[in-house]
Formats: sequence, structure tokens, C-alpha cells
Amino acid sequence: MINTFPVHGVGLGLRRAFIGPLVEKPPSNIDFYEIAPENWIKIGGRYGKQLRALTEQFPFVAHGLSLSLGSPDPLDVKFIRDIRDFIKLHQIKVYTEHLSYCSDGGHLYDLMPIPFTQQAVEYVAERILYVQDILGQQIAIENASYYAAPGKEMEEIDFINAVIKKADCKLLVDINNIYVNSVNHKYSAEEFLKALPGDRISYAHIAGHYNEADDIIIDSHGANVIDPVWQLLDKAYDNFGLFPTLLERDFNIPPLPELLDEVNLIHQAQLNYSPQSGQKRVAK
Repeated sequence: MINTFPVHGVGLGLRRAFIGPLVEKPPSNIDFYEIAPENWIKIGGRYGKQLRALTEQFPFVAHGLSLSLGSPDPLDVKFIRDIRDFIKLHQIKVYTEHLSYCSDGGHLYDLMPIPFTQQAVEYVAERILYVQDILGQQIAIENASYYAAPGKEMEEIDFINAVIKKADCKLLVDINNIYVNSVNHKYSAEEFLKALPGDRISYAHIAGHYNEADDIIIDSHGANVIDPVWQLLDKAYDNFGLFPTLLERDFNIPPLPELLDEVNLIHQAQLNYSPQSGQKRVAK
């Protein structure tokens, strides 16, 4: 089955720290932007006008932070409807969320792992279907980083694939999260990658992380992307062909020109892929 993508090329996660320069002089190397709806839904004034100016010019995707798909708490229907209205107002191309949860009788201020069980597959898939019904469109779920696997009955890859199949949703593939989890939980990142449903990919994230120790990595989004993660992105293109890829940076945000240098590295990775041979080529 041929996959169709909601956006194309290379993207950047929008942060208020650099929205002004983006509006004043939009970089030519950014094809699409991503925003967290929770940070923008109620924003008016100068920031609201700047966001509207960008969404009128460029394709946008939305990456949620607080839907809490795996939570025992009921889904927040009003919030989902607010997301629906936000998507319509800004012509958002796709809405994505973490395959995790962040509430249990209150906000936990972190993304917690969903138990890898068949019961959790049924529960989460049902909630995704409910969200999709309200939004009137498919969403994409992101493979999350995690540091413990309480109640594990199946492998992470089997859990992700089962949820996607049952919920009939898309995949936001996070390349850095695959690498982080592969180190922390001692599995092959390449084998994990190959087992993902490539025809379900909506777009991808790539980001940096923090090495707590030789065998413990924290998914911080606060540093430059390292070589093994870039190499894993190359492998992903080799396996699935080119797909839209976005740079995330949430902390220790450098000046915009430095971020754009990393954006250009994604462009280079895409230029280095040859669909005819299925192998990388040297860009001229």
C-alpha cells in the first residue's frame, strides 16, 4: 500500500523563543512546522497574531502533550473538541499524541509508560477510536521513550503494532526514542525499526538526548542530534523510503541559525537517499 503524507520535506518544532524571527524572515529550508496545541489554544495578542501569520503561509502539524491516552481517567471531551476547533482554525494537517499517559486523578507532569499488555491494547485503541470519532480524522501516535515497563506481558514493538492496527491510526515515528529505548532496554534499534508499520508513518521526529550514564539515556530534547541517531534515520529511509522529518528542540534552545544548521542536516539525509537503488548516494 502506498503511503500518503500530510506534509512533506523537513520541519521544525515551533517555540515562542524564536517565533518572531520566523515571522519576520521565514527560513527557506523549513517546509512545515509543529506546535503543541496546549501551548497555543488560548494564546492571543502578539503571539496569537504571529502564529496566525505562520499558519496562513506554511503547513502545520500538531503534537499533543496532555491527551493522556493510557490514563485511567476519562478522556477530556471538551479538550478534544477544543483541539478539533484549533485544527480547523489553523488548517492543521494532522494531530499526533504520545503513546503514554500523563494523568491519574491529576496531572503527573511527565509521560508515563502504558503497560505492554493485551488489556492495555484494547483500552488504548478504544480511546484512540473515540478521539478520532470526535475529530473526524485519523490521528498518529508516537512511540514513546520509557525507563521502566511495569506489568509487561509483550514486547514494546508488538504493543505499538497492535494498538495501531486495532485503532486504525497512523504512526509518528520518533527516531531518537527508538535509539534511547534500545540503549536503556538493550535491544537492536535497527530490528525494532524494521518491525514498525512503514505504511502507517505520518511523519518523524528526530532530537537530541542526555547521557545520564553509559547505559542510561534521558530523552531530553535539549541537545544536538548525535551520529548514531542520524545513522538510524538513514536506516529508516532505507527501509521505508523518504518521509517528512521534523527536528525537536525543547530545552537549551540555541539561536535560530544553529537550529537551522540541524534542519539542513535532515535535508542532507533526504538528499542522500536514492529511491531507485534503495541505497544512499553521495549528494553532488
